Amino acid sequence: MSTASAGERTGQQHLAHVVFIAGAAAVGGFLFGYDSSNINGAVLGIQRHFDVGEGVTGLTVSSALIGSAVGAWFGGVLSRRVGRIRTMQLAAVLFFVSAIGAMFPFAVWDLAIWRVVGGVAIGVASVIGPAYIAEVAPPAYRGRLASLQQLAIVLGIGMSALVNWVIKDSSPIGADGTHDINGTLGGIEAWQWMLGAAAVPAIVYFVLASVIPESPHYLVSIGKIDKARAVLAQVEGDAAEAKLADIRRELRSERRPAVRDIIGGRFGLLPIVWIGIALAAFQQFVGINVIFYYSDTLWHSVGQNTDSLLISMVSPTINILGTFIAIAFIDRIGRKPLLLIGSVGMAIGLGVAAVAFGNAVTVDGSLHLPGAWGPVALVFANVFVLSFALSWGVILWVLLGEMFPLRIREAALAVGTAANWIANWLVTVSFPSMGTWNLGVTYWIYAGFAVLSIPFVLRFIKETKGTAIEDVR
Repeated sequence: MSTASAGERTGQQHLAHVVFIAGAAAVGGFLFGYDSSNINGAVLGIQRHFDVGEGVTGLTVSSALIGSAVGAWFGGVLSRRVGRIRTMQLAAVLFFVSAIGAMFPFAVWDLAIWRVVGGVAIGVASVIGPAYIAEVAPPAYRGRLASLQQLAIVLGIGMSALVNWVIKDSSPIGADGTHDINGTLGGIEAWQWMLGAAAVPAIVYFVLASVIPESPHYLVSIGKIDKARAVLAQVEGDAAEAKLADIRRELRSERRPAVRDIIGGRFGLLPIVWIGIALAAFQQFVGINVIFYYSDTLWHSVGQNTDSLLISMVSPTINILGTFIAIAFIDRIGRKPLLLIGSVGMAIGLGVAAVAFGNAVTVDGSLHLPGAWGPVALVFANVFVLSFALSWGVILWVLLGEMFPLRIREAALAVGTAANWIANWLVTVSFPSMGTWNLGVTYWIYAGFAVLSIPFVLRFIKETKGTAIEDVR
C-alpha cells in the first residue's frame, strides 16, 4: 500500500509539474488573446482622435494580423534554431515594445506599425505554445494540457475586456453624459491606456518563460541528451527512458524539416497540409473575431449603447465558460465529436443572429434593432460564441499541434497557423465595410461557413485522441 501511495504521489508531482510548465508556456496565449482584442474598446477613441473612417479603422485593427501571419510563418524556424524558450522570450519582448509604442502613437499609421510588431509576437506565440505543450505533455493528458493555450487566449480576451471597461469607467464624463474614452487620465487619453496595459502581462510572460525547462525534443536535436533526460524525468517519470528513445529514433529517421517537405500531391501540398489549412480557415470564416474586435462598435451601431463596452464583456465570459467545457470533454469524447457539436451550434446561433440583424432599421443615420430583435441578436450571438468556445476555439490549436507527422509538423504547423491569421485578417479588414453595407447578409455568410464545416469535419478530420505525436503518420 505504501509503495502504491508513494507511486501515486510521484505521479501527481509529475503531473503538477507538467501543468505548471504547460500553463507558463500558455501565457503566450494569454497575450495572444489580450493583445489581439484590447483594440476592441479603443476603436471609437482611435476613430475620434485621428478622425478616420471605417476603411482606415479596418486596416488599423487588422494590421496586427499581418504581423501575426509573419510571426506564425517564422516562429517554427526560429524555435528550431534558438530553442523554444528563447523564442518565447523574444515574443515577450515584442509584446512589451508594441504595447508601449501603441500607447504613444504620433499618427494612425504609426499605431498600425506598432500593431504589426505586436502581431508578430502573437503569431510566434500561436505557434510556439501548442508545439511546446505537445512536446512536453504525456499523451493521456495532452488534449487537456494543449487546451490551456486556448483557455489562456480566452482569459486574455476576457481580461482585456475587463481592463478596458475599468479604464473607460475611470475616464472623464463627456458632453453626452457618458464616460469619454478620449478623455485624459494622467495626461493621456483613456484609449491609450487600454493599449498600453498589455505591457504588464508581457513582463510576466518573459519571467515565466525564463524559469520553465527547454523542450526535450529540441534538446535531443542539438545533442544535449542528458538535459533532455532530466526534463523527461520530471514530466514522464518512469517512462522517461522509453520516451527519450522514441524521440531519438524519430529524429534520427528524418532530416531537418523544411517547407519543401510539405509539397506534394495533386494540388501542390500534401493532403494533410491542405486539411490543416482548411481547418484553420474555417475557424476564422465563421466570424468569431468580429465579436472580439468590434463588439463595442457593433452593439453601439445597432442601438445597444446603454453601455456597449459592458455588454461586450458578456461574450468573453461565455467564451471562458465554453473553453472549460472543452477542456473537460476533449480527452473523453474526442476532438471530432466536439467539432461537430460546435459546428451545429454555431450555425444555429449565427443564423438567428443574421435574421435579427436583417431586421435592423436606420434611424437618424444610425442602425437600430427594434423591439425584441436587440436582445435576440445578443442572445444568439453568444450562443455562437459558446458553441465556438467549446469546440473550434480549443480544438484547432490542439489538432494543429498533433495532426501532422513529426517529419513535417513544424512546417505544416507554420503554414496552418499562418493560414489562420490570413483568414482572420480577411474577416477583420472586411467587416467594417460589409457590416455597413448589410449586417444581416454579413452574418448569413458567416453562418454559411459554419454549415459547410460540418461535412468538412465528417469527411476529412481524423480522431487523434490518445495518440502519441511520435506515432502520427
